[in-house]
Amino acid sequence: MSTPGVDEARDFLQRHPEIDSVDLLISDLNGVLRGKRIPTDNLEKAFVSGIALPGSVFALDITGNTVEETGLGLDIGDRDQICRPVPGSLMVAPWQRDGRHAQLLMSMRDDDDGPFFADPRNVLAAQVQRLADRGFKAVVALELEFYLVDRARDELGMAQPCKSPTSGERAKESQLYSISELDEYADFLEEVHAAAKTQQLPLDTALKECAPGQFEINLIHGDDVLKACDSAVLLKRLIKGVALRHGFEATFMAKPYGGEAGNGMHVHMSLVDQNGDNVFADPDENPHGSRLLGNAIAGLMELMPASMALFAPNLNSFRRFQPGLYVPMTPCWGYDNRSVALRIPSGANAARRVEHRVAGADANPYLLLATLLASVLHGLASDLTPPEATTGNAYRQLTPTLTNSWSQALDLLEDSAVLAEALGRDFLKVFVANRRAERELAMQSVSRLEYDWYLRHV
Repeated sequence: MSTPGVDEARDFLQRHPEIDSVDLLISDLNGVLRGKRIPTDNLEKAFVSGIALPGSVFALDITGNTVEETGLGLDIGDRDQICRPVPGSLMVAPWQRDGRHAQLLMSMRDDDDGPFFADPRNVLAAQVQRLADRGFKAVVALELEFYLVDRARDELGMAQPCKSPTSGERAKESQLYSISELDEYADFLEEVHAAAKTQQLPLDTALKECAPGQFEINLIHGDDVLKACDSAVLLKRLIKGVALRHGFEATFMAKPYGGEAGNGMHVHMSLVDQNGDNVFADPDENPHGSRLLGNAIAGLMELMPASMALFAPNLNSFRRFQPGLYVPMTPCWGYDNRSVALRIPSGANAARRVEHRVAGADANPYLLLATLLASVLHGLASDLTPPEATTGNAYRQLTPTLTNSWSQALDLLEDSAVLAEALGRDFLKVFVANRRAERELAMQSVSRLEYDWYLRHV
Protein backbone atom coordinates (compact mmCIF):
# COMPACT_ATOMS: atom_id res chain seq x y z
CA MET A 1 0.00 0.00 0.00
CA SER A 2 1.38 3.41 -0.95
CA THR A 3 1.90 6.30 1.45
CA PRO A 4 1.45 10.02 0.68
CA GLY A 5 5.23 10.40 0.50
CA VAL A 6 5.62 7.51 -1.90
CA ASP A 7 2.78 8.90 -3.98
CA GLU A 8 4.61 12.24 -4.13
CA ALA A 9 7.79 10.51 -5.32
CA ARG A 10 6.01 8.35 -7.89
CA ASP A 11 3.99 11.23 -9.26
CA PHE A 12 7.10 13.39 -9.53
CA LEU A 13 9.10 10.74 -11.39
CA GLN A 14 6.18 10.06 -13.70
CA ARG A 15 6.02 13.75 -14.60
CA HIS A 16 9.82 14.04 -14.88
CA PRO A 17 11.22 10.85 -16.43
CA GLU A 18 14.37 12.78 -17.36
CA ILE A 19 15.43 13.06 -13.68
CA ASP A 20 18.12 10.55 -12.73
CA SER A 21 19.43 11.88 -9.39
CA VAL A 22 18.18 13.78 -6.37
CA ASP A 23 19.97 15.83 -3.71
CA LEU A 24 18.60 15.28 -0.19
CA LEU A 25 19.25 18.57 1.62
CA ILE A 26 19.31 19.75 5.21
CA SER A 27 20.33 23.17 6.52
CA ASP A 28 23.13 23.32 9.10
CA LEU A 29 23.53 26.07 11.72
CA ASN A 30 25.19 28.37 9.18
CA GLY A 31 22.41 27.82 6.66
CA VAL A 32 24.76 25.73 4.51
CA LEU A 33 22.86 22.96 2.76
CA ARG A 34 24.36 19.53 3.39
CA GLY A 35 23.14 16.01 2.69
CA LYS A 36 23.37 13.17 0.21
CA ARG A 37 22.89 12.59 -3.51
CA ILE A 38 20.91 9.51 -4.53
CA PRO A 39 19.79 7.95 -7.81
CA THR A 40 16.08 8.16 -8.45
CA ASP A 41 15.82 4.40 -7.90
CA ASN A 42 16.28 5.11 -4.17
CA LEU A 43 13.81 8.01 -3.95
CA GLU A 44 10.83 5.97 -2.75
CA LYS A 45 12.99 4.38 -0.06
CA ALA A 46 13.97 7.87 1.17
CA PHE A 47 10.28 8.69 1.59
CA VAL A 48 9.48 5.42 3.35
CA SER A 49 12.51 4.97 5.58
CA GLY A 50 14.26 8.32 5.52
CA ILE A 51 18.02 8.63 5.26
CA ALA A 52 20.67 8.51 7.95
CA LEU A 53 22.86 11.53 8.66
CA PRO A 54 24.94 12.10 11.80
CA GLY A 55 23.56 14.57 14.31
CA SER A 56 26.98 16.18 14.08
CA VAL A 57 25.87 17.85 10.84
CA PHE A 58 24.72 20.56 13.27
CA ALA A 59 28.13 20.64 14.89
CA LEU A 60 29.89 21.66 11.66
CA ASP A 61 31.55 25.05 11.41
CA ILE A 62 31.78 26.99 8.16
CA THR A 63 34.83 24.95 7.12
CA GLY A 64 32.85 21.71 7.42
CA ASN A 65 34.72 20.45 10.46
CA THR A 66 32.98 19.05 13.54
CA VAL A 67 33.05 21.22 16.64
CA GLU A 68 33.39 18.62 19.39
CA GLU A 69 32.46 21.13 22.10
CA THR A 70 28.85 20.89 20.90
CA GLY A 71 28.62 17.36 22.31
CA LEU A 72 27.25 16.05 19.00
CA GLY A 73 30.47 14.47 17.76
CA LEU A 74 32.65 11.67 19.04
CA ASP A 75 31.47 12.07 22.65
CA ILE A 76 28.29 10.27 21.59
CA GLY A 77 29.97 8.14 18.91
CA ASP A 78 29.03 10.54 16.09
CA ARG A 79 25.65 8.82 15.96
CA ASP A 80 23.30 8.75 13.01
CA GLN A 81 19.81 10.19 13.11
CA ILE A 82 17.02 9.60 10.63
CA CYS A 83 16.10 12.48 8.34
CA ARG A 84 12.69 12.55 6.68
CA PRO A 85 11.48 14.46 3.61
CA VAL A 86 9.72 17.79 3.91
CA PRO A 87 6.41 17.21 2.08
CA GLY A 88 6.01 19.21 -1.10
CA SER A 89 9.70 20.12 -1.41
CA LEU A 90 10.65 17.66 -4.17
CA MET A 91 11.47 19.86 -7.18
CA VAL A 92 13.55 19.89 -10.34
CA ALA A 93 16.81 21.87 -10.12
CA PRO A 94 16.81 23.14 -13.73
CA TRP A 95 20.24 24.82 -13.58
CA GLN A 96 21.94 21.50 -12.76
CA ARG A 97 22.97 18.87 -15.31
CA ASP A 98 20.66 20.17 -18.05
CA GLY A 99 17.58 19.67 -15.92
CA ARG A 100 18.21 16.01 -15.09
CA HIS A 101 18.63 16.68 -11.38
CA ALA A 102 16.19 17.30 -8.54
CA GLN A 103 16.32 18.23 -4.86
CA LEU A 104 14.36 17.41 -1.70
CA LEU A 105 14.49 19.10 1.69
CA MET A 106 14.85 16.91 4.78
CA SER A 107 14.38 17.41 8.52
CA MET A 108 16.15 15.45 11.23
CA ARG A 109 14.28 13.29 13.75
CA ASP A 110 15.25 12.04 17.20
CA ASP A 111 15.23 8.44 18.42
CA ASP A 112 11.45 8.59 19.02
CA ASP A 113 10.82 10.06 15.55
CA GLY A 114 10.20 13.46 17.12
CA PRO A 115 11.96 16.65 16.04
CA PHE A 116 15.73 16.56 16.62
CA PHE A 117 16.51 19.49 18.92
CA ALA A 118 19.49 20.89 16.99
CA ASP A 119 17.85 21.08 13.55
CA PRO A 120 17.15 24.80 12.86
CA ARG A 121 13.98 23.96 10.95
CA ASN A 122 12.64 22.14 14.01
CA VAL A 123 13.55 25.10 16.24
CA LEU A 124 11.41 27.30 14.00
CA ALA A 125 8.57 24.76 13.91
CA ALA A 126 8.39 24.92 17.71
CA GLN A 127 7.93 28.71 17.60
CA VAL A 128 5.23 28.40 14.94
CA GLN A 129 3.40 25.99 17.25
CA ARG A 130 3.78 28.31 20.25
CA LEU A 131 2.23 31.10 18.20
CA ALA A 132 -0.60 28.83 17.06
CA ASP A 133 -1.28 27.92 20.70
CA ARG A 134 -2.05 31.61 21.27
CA GLY A 135 -4.44 31.59 18.30
CA PHE A 136 -2.17 33.40 15.83
CA LYS A 137 -0.39 32.70 12.57
CA ALA A 138 2.47 34.80 11.24
CA VAL A 139 2.42 36.19 7.71
CA VAL A 140 5.99 36.83 6.55
CA ALA A 141 7.99 37.91 3.53
CA LEU A 142 11.77 37.75 3.24
CA GLU A 143 14.01 40.08 1.23
CA LEU A 144 17.48 38.85 0.29
CA GLU A 145 20.39 41.04 -0.81
CA PHE A 146 23.40 39.58 -2.60
CA TYR A 147 26.42 40.56 -4.67
CA LEU A 148 27.48 39.24 -8.04
CA VAL A 149 31.28 38.96 -8.03
CA ASP A 150 33.90 37.99 -10.58
CA ARG A 151 35.07 34.39 -10.32
CA ALA A 152 38.60 35.76 -10.67
CA ARG A 153 39.97 37.68 -7.67
CA ASP A 154 41.87 40.96 -8.01
CA GLU A 155 45.64 41.33 -7.79
CA LEU A 156 45.46 41.20 -3.98
CA GLY A 157 43.34 38.07 -3.99
CA MET A 158 40.21 39.98 -2.99
CA ALA A 159 36.68 39.82 -4.40
CA GLN A 160 35.79 42.27 -7.15
CA PRO A 161 32.56 43.12 -8.98
CA CYS A 162 31.98 41.05 -12.09
CA LYS A 163 32.01 42.48 -15.59
CA SER A 164 28.69 43.34 -17.15
CA PRO A 165 27.53 40.60 -19.56
CA THR A 166 26.39 43.40 -21.90
CA SER A 167 29.06 46.09 -21.77
CA GLY A 168 32.00 44.08 -20.46
CA GLU A 169 32.70 46.86 -17.95
CA ARG A 170 33.25 46.24 -14.27
CA ALA A 171 30.67 47.94 -12.03
CA LYS A 172 32.05 50.91 -10.06
CA GLU A 173 28.94 52.86 -9.08
CA SER A 174 25.97 52.35 -6.81
CA GLN A 175 23.14 52.91 -9.31
CA LEU A 176 20.40 52.20 -6.76
CA TYR A 177 17.11 51.12 -8.42
CA SER A 178 18.78 51.33 -11.85
CA ILE A 179 16.66 49.68 -14.55
CA SER A 180 19.54 49.73 -17.03
CA GLU A 181 21.62 47.66 -14.58
CA LEU A 182 18.77 45.14 -14.43
CA ASP A 183 18.75 45.12 -18.22
CA GLU A 184 22.48 44.34 -18.31
CA TYR A 185 21.91 41.26 -16.16
CA ALA A 186 18.55 40.39 -17.70
CA ASP A 187 19.59 36.91 -18.87
CA PHE A 188 20.76 35.98 -15.37
CA LEU A 189 17.67 37.42 -13.67
CA GLU A 190 15.32 35.79 -16.18
CA GLU A 191 16.89 32.38 -15.57
CA VAL A 192 16.58 32.94 -11.81
CA HIS A 193 12.88 33.71 -12.20
CA ALA A 194 12.30 30.77 -14.55
CA ALA A 195 14.06 28.35 -12.19
CA ALA A 196 12.15 29.77 -9.22
CA LYS A 197 8.88 29.24 -11.09
CA THR A 198 9.87 25.63 -11.77
CA GLN A 199 10.58 25.17 -8.06
CA GLN A 200 7.38 26.98 -7.03
CA LEU A 201 9.33 29.61 -5.11
CA PRO A 202 7.13 32.71 -4.71
CA LEU A 203 9.40 35.39 -6.16
CA ASP A 204 8.12 38.95 -6.15
CA THR A 205 10.42 41.78 -7.25
CA ALA A 206 14.06 42.15 -8.22
CA LEU A 207 15.92 45.43 -7.87
CA LYS A 208 19.38 46.93 -8.15
CA GLU A 209 20.70 47.63 -4.66
CA CYS A 210 22.98 50.41 -3.47
CA ALA A 211 26.48 49.05 -4.21
CA PRO A 212 28.32 47.94 -7.36
CA GLY A 213 27.13 44.49 -8.36
CA GLN A 214 24.56 44.30 -5.54
CA PHE A 215 20.99 43.13 -6.12
CA GLU A 216 17.92 42.25 -4.07
CA ILE A 217 15.24 39.63 -4.73
CA ASN A 218 12.09 39.51 -2.62
CA LEU A 219 9.75 36.64 -1.84
CA ILE A 220 5.98 37.14 -1.78
CA HIS A 221 4.40 37.12 1.68
CA GLY A 222 2.65 34.01 2.93
CA ASP A 223 1.19 32.56 6.11
CA ASP A 224 3.37 29.42 6.18
CA VAL A 225 6.54 30.51 7.99
CA LEU A 226 8.32 27.19 7.52
CA LYS A 227 7.63 27.25 3.80
CA ALA A 228 8.79 30.87 3.61
CA CYS A 229 12.14 29.89 5.13
CA ASP A 230 12.38 26.79 2.95
CA SER A 231 11.91 29.12 -0.02
CA ALA A 232 14.62 31.49 1.20
CA VAL A 233 17.13 28.68 1.73
CA LEU A 234 16.39 27.19 -1.68
CA LEU A 235 16.42 30.60 -3.39
CA LYS A 236 19.95 31.21 -2.13
CA ARG A 237 21.04 27.87 -3.61
CA LEU A 238 19.26 28.64 -6.87
CA ILE A 239 20.84 32.10 -7.24
CA LYS A 240 24.31 30.71 -6.58
CA GLY A 241 23.81 27.90 -9.10
CA VAL A 242 22.42 30.13 -11.84
CA ALA A 243 25.20 32.70 -11.29
CA LEU A 244 27.84 30.05 -11.93
CA ARG A 245 26.13 29.13 -15.19
CA HIS A 246 26.51 32.77 -16.26
CA GLY A 247 30.19 32.94 -15.45
CA PHE A 248 30.16 34.77 -12.14
CA GLU A 249 29.52 34.03 -8.46
CA ALA A 250 26.72 35.15 -6.17
CA THR A 251 27.50 35.74 -2.51
CA PHE A 252 25.26 36.39 0.47
CA MET A 253 28.32 37.19 2.59
CA ALA A 254 27.36 40.04 4.91
CA LYS A 255 30.21 42.37 3.96
CA PRO A 256 32.21 41.46 0.82
CA TYR A 257 33.62 44.99 0.48
CA GLY A 258 34.65 47.07 3.50
CA GLY A 259 33.56 50.44 2.12
CA GLU A 260 30.27 49.37 0.51
CA ALA A 261 26.88 48.44 1.89
CA GLY A 262 26.48 44.95 3.28
CA ASN A 263 23.96 42.27 2.40
CA GLY A 264 20.90 42.24 4.62
CA MET A 265 17.94 39.92 5.04
CA HIS A 266 14.88 41.99 5.89
CA VAL A 267 11.74 40.30 7.20
CA HIS A 268 8.21 41.69 6.93
CA MET A 269 5.84 40.23 9.50
CA SER A 270 2.23 40.52 10.60
CA LEU A 271 -0.03 38.29 12.68
CA VAL A 272 -3.47 37.03 11.72
CA ASP A 273 -6.05 35.52 14.04
CA GLN A 274 -8.15 32.42 13.48
CA ASN A 275 -10.50 34.43 11.25
CA GLY A 276 -7.61 35.53 9.06
CA ASP A 277 -7.77 39.13 10.27
CA ASN A 278 -4.53 41.09 10.67
CA VAL A 279 -4.29 41.84 14.40
CA PHE A 280 -1.53 44.42 13.79
CA ALA A 281 -4.07 46.64 11.98
CA ASP A 282 -5.62 49.27 14.25
CA PRO A 283 -9.45 49.46 14.14
CA ASP A 284 -9.16 53.27 14.01
CA GLU A 285 -6.53 53.04 11.25
CA ASN A 286 -3.72 54.49 13.33
CA PRO A 287 -0.68 54.09 11.04
CA HIS A 288 1.36 53.00 14.07
CA GLY A 289 -0.83 49.93 14.29
CA SER A 290 -2.66 48.14 17.08
CA ARG A 291 -1.72 47.52 20.69
CA LEU A 292 -0.62 44.01 19.68
CA LEU A 293 1.77 45.48 17.13
CA GLY A 294 3.17 47.65 19.91
CA ASN A 295 3.61 44.54 22.08
CA ALA A 296 5.42 42.79 19.23
CA ILE A 297 7.72 45.75 18.56
CA ALA A 298 8.56 46.03 22.26
CA GLY A 299 9.40 42.32 22.43
CA LEU A 300 11.58 42.55 19.35
CA MET A 301 13.39 45.58 20.79
CA GLU A 302 13.93 44.05 24.23
CA LEU A 303 15.47 40.83 22.89
CA MET A 304 17.38 42.44 20.01
CA PRO A 305 20.71 42.80 21.88
CA ALA A 306 20.64 39.14 22.98
CA SER A 307 19.67 38.08 19.44
CA MET A 308 22.66 39.60 17.68
CA ALA A 309 24.62 36.33 17.54
CA LEU A 310 21.73 34.84 15.56
CA PHE A 311 21.32 37.89 13.31
CA ALA A 312 25.10 38.14 12.75
CA PRO A 313 26.44 34.58 13.00
CA ASN A 314 30.08 34.92 11.90
CA LEU A 315 33.21 37.06 11.88
CA ASN A 316 32.33 38.92 8.68
CA SER A 317 28.75 39.55 9.86
CA PHE A 318 29.83 42.23 12.32
CA ARG A 319 31.72 44.22 9.69
CA ARG A 320 28.30 45.15 8.31
CA PHE A 321 27.48 47.20 11.42
CA GLN A 322 29.20 50.45 10.51
CA PRO A 323 27.83 54.03 10.75
CA GLY A 324 26.52 55.56 7.55
CA LEU A 325 25.91 52.34 5.64
CA TYR A 326 22.17 51.90 6.24
CA VAL A 327 22.42 49.25 8.96
CA PRO A 328 20.44 49.69 12.21
CA MET A 329 22.77 49.83 15.20
CA THR A 330 20.22 50.63 17.93
CA PRO A 331 16.90 48.99 18.91
CA CYS A 332 14.35 51.51 17.68
CA TRP A 333 11.20 51.73 15.59
CA GLY A 334 9.33 54.16 13.40
CA TYR A 335 6.70 54.65 10.74
CA ASP A 336 7.81 54.71 7.10
CA ASN A 337 11.41 55.26 8.22
CA ARG A 338 14.30 53.26 6.74
CA SER A 339 16.80 54.45 9.33
CA VAL A 340 15.25 52.43 12.17
CA ALA A 341 15.68 48.78 13.16
CA LEU A 342 11.93 48.07 13.09
CA ARG A 343 10.01 49.88 10.37
CA ILE A 344 6.25 50.05 9.99
CA PRO A 345 5.80 50.43 6.22
CA SER A 346 3.21 52.81 4.89
CA GLY A 347 0.23 51.46 2.99
CA ALA A 348 -3.22 50.06 3.57
CA ASN A 349 -4.27 49.53 7.18
CA ALA A 350 -5.23 45.92 6.44
CA ALA A 351 -1.61 45.23 5.47
CA ARG A 352 -0.09 46.76 8.62
CA ARG A 353 3.15 44.97 9.50
CA VAL A 354 6.63 45.41 10.90
CA GLU A 355 9.84 45.13 8.89
CA HIS A 356 12.85 43.78 10.78
CA ARG A 357 15.98 45.31 9.21
CA VAL A 358 18.87 44.08 11.40
CA ALA A 359 19.90 40.61 10.20
CA GLY A 360 22.46 39.91 7.50
CA ALA A 361 21.81 37.79 4.43
CA ASP A 362 24.31 35.31 5.91
CA ALA A 363 21.95 34.49 8.80
CA ASN A 364 20.20 31.12 8.85
CA PRO A 365 16.60 31.96 7.78
CA TYR A 366 15.09 29.32 10.09
CA LEU A 367 16.96 30.63 13.13
CA LEU A 368 16.24 34.25 12.20
CA LEU A 369 12.49 33.64 12.02
CA ALA A 370 12.54 31.46 15.13
CA THR A 371 14.18 34.32 17.03
CA LEU A 372 11.73 36.91 15.67
CA LEU A 373 8.69 34.78 16.57
CA ALA A 374 10.11 34.12 20.03
CA SER A 375 10.61 37.88 20.50
CA VAL A 376 7.09 38.69 19.34
CA LEU A 377 5.67 36.03 21.67
CA HIS A 378 7.69 37.54 24.54
CA GLY A 379 6.21 40.95 23.81
CA LEU A 380 2.65 39.59 23.68
CA ALA A 381 2.96 37.43 26.79
CA SER A 382 4.49 40.24 28.86
CA ASP A 383 2.22 42.95 27.40
CA LEU A 384 5.29 45.09 26.70
CA THR A 385 4.98 48.70 25.59
CA PRO A 386 7.46 50.21 23.13
CA PRO A 387 9.07 53.63 23.59
CA GLU A 388 8.11 56.55 21.37
CA ALA A 389 8.59 56.07 17.66
CA THR A 390 11.69 57.59 16.11
CA THR A 391 11.08 60.25 13.47
CA GLY A 392 13.79 61.55 11.21
CA ASN A 393 17.31 60.13 10.90
CA ALA A 394 17.79 57.54 13.66
CA TYR A 395 21.49 57.25 12.80
CA ARG A 396 22.06 60.87 13.86
CA GLN A 397 19.73 60.86 16.84
CA LEU A 398 20.56 57.59 18.58
CA THR A 399 23.82 56.28 19.97
CA PRO A 400 24.73 52.80 18.65
CA THR A 401 24.08 50.23 21.37
CA LEU A 402 23.87 46.92 19.49
CA THR A 403 27.17 45.14 19.88
CA ASN A 404 29.52 44.77 16.95
CA SER A 405 31.57 42.23 18.89
CA TRP A 406 31.08 38.57 18.02
CA SER A 407 32.32 37.50 21.45
CA GLN A 408 30.01 39.85 23.33
CA ALA A 409 27.06 38.85 21.15
CA LEU A 410 27.59 35.22 22.14
CA ASP A 411 27.81 36.22 25.82
CA LEU A 412 24.51 38.12 25.55
CA LEU A 413 22.80 35.19 23.84
CA GLU A 414 24.14 32.71 26.37
CA ASP A 415 22.84 34.88 29.23
CA SER A 416 19.31 35.30 27.80
CA ALA A 417 16.89 33.22 29.87
CA VAL A 418 14.02 34.18 27.55
CA LEU A 419 15.72 32.93 24.38
CA ALA A 420 17.04 29.82 26.14
CA GLU A 421 13.52 28.93 27.22
CA ALA A 422 12.03 29.70 23.81
CA LEU A 423 14.63 28.17 21.48
CA GLY A 424 15.66 25.35 23.81
CA ARG A 425 18.59 25.24 26.21
CA ASP A 426 20.11 22.23 24.50
CA PHE A 427 19.92 23.93 21.12
CA LEU A 428 21.42 27.13 22.48
CA LYS A 429 24.28 25.18 24.04
CA VAL A 430 25.10 23.62 20.66
CA PHE A 431 24.79 26.91 18.79
CA VAL A 432 26.97 28.91 21.18
CA ALA A 433 29.63 26.19 21.36
CA ASN A 434 29.70 25.96 17.57
CA ARG A 435 30.05 29.73 17.12
CA ARG A 436 32.67 30.12 19.86
CA ALA A 437 34.84 27.42 18.32
CA GLU A 438 34.61 29.06 14.89
CA ARG A 439 35.52 32.43 16.42
CA GLU A 440 38.57 30.91 18.12
CA LEU A 441 39.65 29.42 14.80
CA ALA A 442 39.16 32.77 13.04
CA MET A 443 41.28 34.54 15.66
CA GLN A 444 44.23 32.38 14.66
CA SER A 445 44.34 34.03 11.24
CA VAL A 446 46.39 37.20 10.77
CA SER A 447 45.03 39.57 8.12
CA ARG A 448 46.95 41.46 5.44
CA LEU A 449 45.91 44.72 7.12
CA GLU A 450 47.67 43.71 10.33
CA TYR A 451 50.89 43.04 8.44
CA ASP A 452 50.58 46.41 6.63
CA TRP A 453 49.91 48.35 9.83
CA TYR A 454 51.92 46.61 12.51
CA LEU A 455 54.69 44.38 11.17
CA ARG A 456 57.23 47.18 10.65
CA HIS A 457 55.81 49.96 12.83
CA VAL A 458 55.43 48.50 16.30
